[in-house]
Amino acid sequence: MTEQPTPQTVGANQIDLVLVAGARPNFVKLAPLHHALEPYAALRKTIVHTGQHYDEAMSEVFFRELGIPSPDINLEVGPGTHAEQTAGVMVGFERVVLRLRPRCVVLFGDVNSTVACALVAAKVGVPVAHVEAGLRSNDWSMPEEVNRVVTDRLSSRLYAPSRDACENLAREGISPDRVRLVGNIMVDTLLAQLPSVDRVQTLREFGLEPQRFILVTLHRPSNVDDGTMLTKICEILRLVSQGEPVLFPAHPRSLRRLRELQLEGSLGATRVVPPLPYRSFLALMASARAVVTDSGGVQEETTALGVPCLTLRANTERPVTITEGTNQLVEAEPESFRRALDACNGRRHRVPELWDGQTGQRIAADLQAFLGDLGKQGGSKK
Repeated sequence: MTEQPTPQTVGANQIDLVLVAGARPNFVKLAPLHHALEPYAALRKTIVHTGQHYDEAMSEVFFRELGIPSPDINLEVGPGTHAEQTAGVMVGFERVVLRLRPRCVVLFGDVNSTVACALVAAKVGVPVAHVEAGLRSNDWSMPEEVNRVVTDRLSSRLYAPSRDACENLAREGISPDRVRLVGNIMVDTLLAQLPSVDRVQTLREFGLEPQRFILVTLHRPSNVDDGTMLTKICEILRLVSQGEPVLFPAHPRSLRRLRELQLEGSLGATRVVPPLPYRSFLALMASARAVVTDSGGVQEETTALGVPCLTLRANTERPVTITEGTNQLVEAEPESFRRALDACNGRRHRVPELWDGQTGQRIAADLQAFLGDLGKQGGSKK
């Protein structure tokens, strides 16, 4: 575990907020809140990086591009099984919480780091605020669903991105006093970064034309760990690449599986490249004819951009991207996939409520009020 000896992490003053990020999607969600908290100079905050995503392409580059300061603390957990990663984060984060004694721990999304830190904070009596609360796929085979439900149950403040998320929490018996509909914080980052994205240069770099290529991103175990499923997906991409360019920035997990199963040669003309910096990927996503994914965040980002999205999953925890957005669920079967791809250009959509780039500000204002209530009560608040 490494630390930067900043005033926020040493000294007698108690830390108000610990902001925790562990994986690539967390960094995109943390950035707007960190920036929105800057006007609240009296609030003392610390950034903890768990190290769940630990390499340059999946971690450090995001801090630079998104204008987030280097983490005050890095737990350097690294890779491992779900149990190993969760346990490693819990051990490291408990030491941090016991030393800093924060007034509130702010968590993002549904990765292993999120649930690990929620468990630690709850056990030592520190209130948890969960950004992106209430999302449900109702698919308990997904580790993320377990992480989401447990984190929400342990949270004192639940920041929901959409009304269906609020409804999910109400059905689970969570008091509405703990829930705030704030909108989608990933859209804050997208809208803030979009003006600085050089689409022309990025497309030129990859030899692509706007709306004349398919962008692919896959990483979920149900798609890439299952050899049969990954073989089917490779066949689909091979067929699609016969008619138009297909670009596949491969998550390290996906690339490893492609190589292990010797499937790189089965992708036809599909071009596989390493993971991309956020702005490069955003430029490609905004310019694509369609995006093929299994990522929850990409489902949201394509909806915000108005770009058709084909999600290779049987379900989604973000149904608003289907009912209001540009997303549709598809099977890894060539004929149905082709029909869905052909129908992309005719889909209508609207941007969901409060996906307006102001979510970070709403959360920051509410956190200040929440901490004020804690001060009046002299302790934790559920």
